[in-house]
Amino acid sequence: MNAGAQKDLQRPLIPSRPRTSLLEDPVNSRASRLYANALGMRRKAATVVLVALSLWVGAYAIFGHDGLVAYQQKRHQAQLLHQQILSLQKENERMTLHDQRLQNDRDTIEYEAREQMHYTRPGEVIYTLPKAPGTAQHK
Repeated sequence: MNAGAQKDLQRPLIPSRPRTSLLEDPVNSRASRLYANALGMRRKAATVVLVALSLWVGAYAIFGHDGLVAYQQKRHQAQLLHQQILSLQKENERMTLHDQRLQNDRDTIEYEAREQMHYTRPGEVIYTLPKAPGTAQHK
């Protein structure tokens, strides 16, 4: 291989433009700086918008209509309703048992008749005592 062929192999395939210094082309350098500044400002603005949007979505997820705060309130309300359901079921069982006793048990029927309707057996006398002055209800 001779020296000329070796020099051809070292030559770049794409010819390069001669570089100019910043002092030689002030218009091109100013335009490139403005473009770089505008691009940087666009990136900063996009970052600010994305951060603001993320904060808004986070706040809505916590405090919004169906957020965590509302979820906790609904959960507490569900617990209260569950306790109320259990209490009403117990009351219902008690009243069902009382109803069965009123239908079948003669002693229960007699007790209710004496208490609520003030019935007596023949020959019995009912004494009613006056209420104590301290226990009288004021309306």
